[in-house]
Amino acid sequence: MEKLSIVDQLLTRIDNIHELGRQRAFELGNPFYAKYEGNGDYYTKELPSGERYLVKVEIVTDQDEFPIEIKDTIIKRIVS
Repeated sequence: MEKLSIVDQLLTRIDNIHELGRQRAFELGNPFYAKYEGNGDYYTKELPSGERYLVKVEIVTDQDEFPIEIKDTIIKRIVS
């Protein structure tokens, strides 16, 4: 039997689809933003280093409403 790739494994559990975005963000050296229940209007920002922060996010768009930049303001560091 053929071994499933990480992508195939993740797709078999579609409730974990955010993990694909997280993995890709880290591959590019970017932070990963996610909104979790209990954080109110704030997002969690996770860096490739594993550091996590609660942040307020502003998405800057161009004249066609296409996102061009994410500005975040750190509210507090999340200690695991």
